[in-house]
Amino acid sequence: MKRPKRQSFLLPFLCLSALAAQEVPIQERTLPNGMRVILVERRGEPSISCGWVVKAGSADERPGITGIAHLFEHMMFKGTRTIGTRDAARDAELNQQQDRVVAIVRAEQDILREKVRRGEIQDIGDPKTRPPRLQTALDELETLVKAQRRLIVKDEFSQIYSQLGATGMNANTTSDRTFYHVDIPANKLELWAWLEADRMRNAVFREFYSERSVVLEERRMRTDATPYGRAMEAFNAMVWQAHPCRWPTLGWPSDITTITRDQADTFFATYYAPNNISLVLVGDLRAEEAFPLVQRYFGTIPANPVPPPLVTTLEPPQVGEQRMVAEAEAMPLVSVVHKTVPSVHRDAAPLKVLMSLLQGDSGRLKRSLILAKGAAVDAEAYSASLKYGGVFYLESVPAPGHTPEEMEALLLAEIRLIQEQGVTDRELQKVKNQMASQAFERIEHNQDLRDQIAEAEGAGTYKDFQAEPSLLQAVTREDVVRVARAYFTPQNRSVLIVHRRETK
Repeated sequence: MKRPKRQSFLLPFLCLSALAAQEVPIQERTLPNGMRVILVERRGEPSISCGWVVKAGSADERPGITGIAHLFEHMMFKGTRTIGTRDAARDAELNQQQDRVVAIVRAEQDILREKVRRGEIQDIGDPKTRPPRLQTALDELETLVKAQRRLIVKDEFSQIYSQLGATGMNANTTSDRTFYHVDIPANKLELWAWLEADRMRNAVFREFYSERSVVLEERRMRTDATPYGRAMEAFNAMVWQAHPCRWPTLGWPSDITTITRDQADTFFATYYAPNNISLVLVGDLRAEEAFPLVQRYFGTIPANPVPPPLVTTLEPPQVGEQRMVAEAEAMPLVSVVHKTVPSVHRDAAPLKVLMSLLQGDSGRLKRSLILAKGAAVDAEAYSASLKYGGVFYLESVPAPGHTPEEMEALLLAEIRLIQEQGVTDRELQKVKNQMASQAFERIEHNQDLRDQIAEAEGAGTYKDFQAEPSLLQAVTREDVVRVARAYFTPQNRSVLIVHRRETK
């Protein structure tokens, strides 16, 4: 008797998973000022996961102000005209006085910068090189910052949310967007709307100049003080030749320390306008009540009559393989990167399937490099599709007695196997099952669904999120081979080799 095909009993499950995101009851409105409002009614628990995504990230910066999008992630928690200060009028005066002093500081730093260019000094940050006028201005700035701190009600914004029972208030920045979010009790939606609309309309960037130092310290902790941080940052800048993805989201140190409040005001006016923001609310709400409430608080915020500028720089094709060799006080590592496509590109789905074929406990990389050959202690694949581009990482940490160069050859050999021999129906079906399960997990909790919708809005629209499961399930073996051959070429490759730095 002929057995039924193994995958036949899985088809109902796959169909359901493909429809899972499509059947999320998303309702949308666009306010007269251009703000998009995305609502999902879920009555399972008496809370609402709220967020708003600004369609601006580090890719929207330029040299000289790199890191400014992430700096706003900090500044938007400093309060407004009514929150965060004991004396709004005096607070505003101190901001103006700080701006005046910083203009003097920048003028003096420009003189020092020219001296660095001429080789007369080594570092504009060296206290020994400071002229008296610069030191006087820095001392005055410190005095003004201390005076302002005496007026500040520290963390008042987060205190208000904590008192009303909210949790998870935070924000994060990527190259594509900046996302602010919090989970609130369902009966506090109007207070959330008032607080967030006040943030958008009346944000006050107090402690601006001292906060730059906080961001710089964050950069030291997340990049300079991590084993691979500086090497990875330099490698990323090499991978991208022209595209603004080449600078770090945290920004270059020299830019962070020289950004002014005037530059921040310009960035805010350009990108933090309602016609560049999407609200996302998921939870115990009723759309017929929530939409009028949102309109009341957010609908009167003035739109920016000039749309934000598009990122028009296109990454040119590489002319050949790029290689970087570095040392770190860590395990040796190899990272092989191929540039790919934006998140909404038709090849993004086949690339994600290829990633799933390679990664994980049952993926090809672990089975081959770790279990079969014993050559690696870790081997991963990751496809990162961004708004304006994409990269596919193959990374491995060699086992003792093996080198990063050996791992590079083994990683590329796995890609060649797919390019030349393809994948089996069963193998493809397995990863589709895994992705179907993940599609359900991504919408199980309100916070996760909110975050997925916001991510899609940052790079396109929520409809891209809804379409993704079906696109993944439609990927064929031929699609996988096609993208493996199209993007995994020597001239499209960048390689980072990290050797262990020997301690003396």
